[in-house]
Amino acid sequence: MNKTKQIQIIVVAAVVLVIGFLLFKPVKGLVNEDEKTAEASTSSQADASAAQFNLSSVSEAAKRGLNPAIVNEITDLEAKANKTEGSEKVKIYQQLADKWNDVEKAVPQAYVYEEMAKIEPKFEYWLKSGNNFRKGYTNLQDTTLATALNHKAIEVYQKAVDLNGSSLDAKTGLGAAMVTGTNNPMAGIAILREVVQADPKNLEANKTLGLFSLQSRQFDRAIDRFKIVIEQKPDAEAYFYLATGYENIGMKNEAIAAFQKSKELAADPSLSQFIDRRIEELSK
Repeated sequence: MNKTKQIQIIVVAAVVLVIGFLLFKPVKGLVNEDEKTAEASTSSQADASAAQFNLSSVSEAAKRGLNPAIVNEITDLEAKANKTEGSEKVKIYQQLADKWNDVEKAVPQAYVYEEMAKIEPKFEYWLKSGNNFRKGYTNLQDTTLATALNHKAIEVYQKAVDLNGSSLDAKTGLGAAMVTGTNNPMAGIAILREVVQADPKNLEANKTLGLFSLQSRQFDRAIDRFKIVIEQKPDAEAYFYLATGYENIGMKNEAIAAFQKSKELAADPSLSQFIDRRIEELSK
């Protein structure tokens, strides 16, 4: 099985686990508007969560289960970085980030790029840090770590936007992180809408807006968003969300077709069983 197919299976399996939670979880700042202290409380909790983690702690956690030879290479680079300063330290950090990328560990990559940006505050370092923080918290089951990473993503994306306010990638990342990581999701939605106004086909912005539409039970809007996503990236995850939108407005035939496409693209037995049950239910 190729790497892309494996990633699709993992992603859609996670989607299956969280889809019910997504649809019935109250939307912060939209559903529970009477909870006036919620935003301050969440911000404080996010700060506390973020303070629990740093490059050293996430690195040690990420090393578990890796090939010992790779662990030694990473540890050696970390030791070299600790002995240097300035541009030389940034060069070693880049090697370290590349190593983490090779083993598909986004979280330590995020912290490494943040350290690089602190030394040389370049837009690309802040953006790469944000992208990896966001990748790290997406579908993460450890809620404490996910909250911390989401908080960090907002922080570093904001620095990227401050350096380059015209970057749609940075604004998309910031908007998406604000939707999931604050009690004011509408501020993030507003940023994402700015992105799609400038670039109507923007994949990440449309995907995030689609997910928010599902969560806020605006299924027609979700369907429109995921159609745009599928035009550019027809993967199992997007079809699954499209099917969910169709299912919730009673368009059974369209939902069945989209579920079948998701099943075909993922080609995973456990997901196939879940989708078969959904299709059977829809076919009654």
